[in-house]
Amino acid sequence: MNDTFIKAYQDQIEAAKKAFSTNAVPGVEVPPAVREIAEKGLATYRENYSKLKAAAEQVNAAFEDSATTASKGVAQYNAKVLEAVQSNVNSAFDYFNSLLTAKTVAEAVELSTGHARKQFEALTGQAKDLSALAQKVASDSSEPIKSSVEKTIRPAA
Repeated sequence: MNDTFIKAYQDQIEAAKKAFSTNAVPGVEVPPAVREIAEKGLATYRENYSKLKAAAEQVNAAFEDSATTASKGVAQYNAKVLEAVQSNVNSAFDYFNSLLTAKTVAEAVELSTGHARKQFEALTGQAKDLSALAQKVASDSSEPIKSSVEKTIRPAA
């Protein structure tokens, strides 16, 4: 029974090969106009695909550049924040140290007033610096995408 099954299977395979062979199907002639339309459509498709692929690669590169720039900018911003925190902590320690050496209440009040004024000026300057850096990071990070969009839109216009 096993040999019979194998023989039947092989016969089915041979029949399928004959049915789907190029000799079994009569040749069909495609009219030249249809062939020309198909070839033009295929050429247009290939051209559009090539343009789309190039644009996608350009956008991907712009996003990568933007992410790299943003990462560097965030690192700079964090370093600037840590620098400001360290400066403020050092100033506070200096203030407390000088406050401990004050001999009178008037001297302590004068030290406190001077320290408050100095800290206000320092915090104002730090806020301006951090704000300017944040704007620079945002601008630098968006530049690759902006440039890519401009390059993409100009040829299309």
